[in-house]
Amino acid sequence: MRSTTAWTRLRQWAERVPAVAYDSAITLAITTVSLLLGNDRVPAGWSGLDATGVALTCAVNLPLVARRRIPFTLCLVVLAVWTVYVALDYWPVVNTLGPLLALYTVASMRPLREAALCALLLAAVWNFAGTTGQESSWATVLGQSVLYTSVICGFGHLARKSAQRNIELARLTGQLRRERAGAERRAVAEERVRIARELHDVVAHHMSVISVQAGLAGYVFDTDPQTARGALGTIADTSTEALAELRRLLAVLRVEGGDRPGDGGPRLVQGTDDQAEFGPAPGLDQLPELADRVRGAGIPVQFTVVGEPRPLAPGAGQCAYRVVQEALTNVLKHAYPAQAAVTVTYESRELTVTVTDDGGAHHGRYRSPTGGRTRGGAKGDRTGRAGHGAGGTGRGLPVPPGTGSPPPGGHGLIGMRERARIYGGRLHAGPRASGGFEVRLILPA
Repeated sequence: MRSTTAWTRLRQWAERVPAVAYDSAITLAITTVSLLLGNDRVPAGWSGLDATGVALTCAVNLPLVARRRIPFTLCLVVLAVWTVYVALDYWPVVNTLGPLLALYTVASMRPLREAALCALLLAAVWNFAGTTGQESSWATVLGQSVLYTSVICGFGHLARKSAQRNIELARLTGQLRRERAGAERRAVAEERVRIARELHDVVAHHMSVISVQAGLAGYVFDTDPQTARGALGTIADTSTEALAELRRLLAVLRVEGGDRPGDGGPRLVQGTDDQAEFGPAPGLDQLPELADRVRGAGIPVQFTVVGEPRPLAPGAGQCAYRVVQEALTNVLKHAYPAQAAVTVTYESRELTVTVTDDGGAHHGRYRSPTGGRTRGGAKGDRTGRAGHGAGGTGRGLPVPPGTGSPPPGGHGLIGMRERARIYGGRLHAGPRASGGFEVRLILPA
């Protein structure tokens, strides 16, 4: 373990050292070795190093410090100086390392054609050096020049390909990281939109029911205590259900490693021991309960199922539930106390959910805050403008709070259409020819 840590630290330290420092150290080492070798026993037929030889040796090797900046030009200069060195009858082996390193640098950093040209020149100088001595035959010198230059060029070319591959991998890695970060941002944005849509559906529906029931309780508190108590009971049940849905929705935001049910972590939703922390998302099977809750708010709802019910994908079922919930909420807010009808039709390939209301034209009990009737007169439109029927300017009973004009700029229909689009369906919403409003959702099933 300690050796691995020490090796890691050493590697990190080596990666921080500039490339010019490595080149300087290599150049100094090659120059020193060449000078020591030139002052050793020189074979017969060649001259030992004198002042000119030392200067030429330094001229061949010291420029290698700049080998990464101008590799091709540097290689040509090194070969030219080495040729002069050999022509003056100095021992060629003394300055062999410098030209070979220059050739390797060209092969590892420049195109193959430039490396091939430098290899041919180095082989030519090598064979020229072989003609100045008597130690080796011409065939041996030729074989050495071809073998050494080929091996050096091959290793350099492989190093170049490896470097290019690493650069490409680094580029692709950066691109993948950016794409993943973008995908994560999009996922976060989509999740925020989904949560906002869920919050809108939950809060808008339950608060509309609570508002209507609170207004009704206050309206009949003195004259009909039994009805007032019933309205307060509906408020209690509706608020409890709303809190449960909000807990289920918001708890999802905190599900992390130790937060999942059954893993011993902290409970996110405080409830009884027989109550699951995360209940299932509402679906078509909960539409009757939704209809009962809206009936308790004063809207007569007729619920009808046509065809043989069958299981649907959870997302599609939740989509249908939320659309019905939003449509009935709009009836509560804009057409109270109209009569509504919910029809679920199972077809061979589609599921059709229709929510209609009659616009409240058959009632004449309550009046809008502006004095116009919402029962017995024309129904207020979906933008919150109440209509006025005959006798709308007379005195009448006030409408319970929560049934007046809603604030403009709602996004209910937009949210319903977006839900339908996500699940490959379509949604039609608009006024009916006979009066009232209709919302029709068609989903593939």
